[in-house]
Amino acid sequence: MRHNLKSLKVWQKAMDLTDMTFDFCKELPSYERYNLIDQINRCSCSVPSNIAEGSGKNTNKHFAEFLSISISSSFELETQLLICERRNYGSEEKLRNCLELLSGVQRMIFSFREYVLKTEAIS
Repeated sequence: MRHNLKSLKVWQKAMDLTDMTFDFCKELPSYERYNLIDQINRCSCSVPSNIAEGSGKNTNKHFAEFLSISISSSFELETQLLICERRNYGSEEKLRNCLELLSGVQRMIFSFREYVLKTEAIS
């Protein structure tokens, strides 16, 4: 079952999160360019990218697997952002906003994954 990617609110919010984290990374120390900044950018891109990849799969079971990967990437991103917090990198306000949006996206992915799995069980 294919899903209309651009109409998925969870994908839209994940894209917003990617934008927000990229903007946050602009404030990080330049010496973190090839370490923490690259890692944050990869994690944040992975969240909506896995939702996108899963939306094109033929079954909801396969879609749910990609939503699980997206959740995993979100926890990796959360860890990277918490490292920034511990290191006092970047704007506290921007970091807090990233973490708040991330938490909401995580809840949305969990809920959507459960819905997708229930739909698979009904089919």
